[in-house]
Amino acid sequence: MTYVPVTLADLSLLALEPPGWGGVLLAGFRNSIYIAVGGYSLGMLIGLFGAAGKLYGGLILRDLLEIYTTLVRAVPELVLILLLYYAGTDLVNQILAFFGHEPMDISGLLAGIVVIGVVQGAYTTEVIRGAIKAVPIGQIEAGRAYGMSPFMIFRRITIPAMLPHALPGLGNLWLIATKDTALLAVVGFTELTLATRQAAGATKAYMTFYLAAGALYLALSLVSGLVIRVLEHRARRGIAGPV
Repeated sequence: MTYVPVTLADLSLLALEPPGWGGVLLAGFRNSIYIAVGGYSLGMLIGLFGAAGKLYGGLILRDLLEIYTTLVRAVPELVLILLLYYAGTDLVNQILAFFGHEPMDISGLLAGIVVIGVVQGAYTTEVIRGAIKAVPIGQIEAGRAYGMSPFMIFRRITIPAMLPHALPGLGNLWLIATKDTALLAVVGFTELTLATRQAAGATKAYMTFYLAAGALYLALSLVSGLVIRVLEHRARRGIAGPV
């Protein structure tokens, strides 16, 4: 295999203004961040309710949540994205047609956020459930002894106490969410990976553009890792380390 060096002419293709493709790559990178933030936030919301339902809900609710988390974690994410993206939008339009409404044109950004959120929600449910179970039962009983309601115990005791246990897993899920956005390229949504493929196909400078895309993903991961470490440090203040 012949090595093709990156030349200055190739680097000029990364200019922000045409004929450079740098602006296109940055627009795709921005879309990737939007989807990752939106999908991760939706997944966090699903995970909080899912973990609470698995731990404190009735038998039917626990069984339904168990089916949800098992299916999502068992099926490859690419298959889930294709299924949710196409079948999900078609189902929404069928429901609208049943009630006499016009079909809705669902934006790729919204669909991507929902798809990533549903996938993230299953993993977040298990991470938060395990973190809640790691909270010492004595703290919960103390809250009950003070007459706190279950919601107040969950908000004032359980969530702060489980954060140190949950943050490592939640941090990993955020990094996974940033990379899962690349899978949306298969459904034609212009995020960083699809923008890179378009630029490389038009210019034949594959090495230049894929290295640039890798550098953007790496920069996002490094910044994310720094923020996650700061959050973990703050969450563990006052907690004794291992002897």
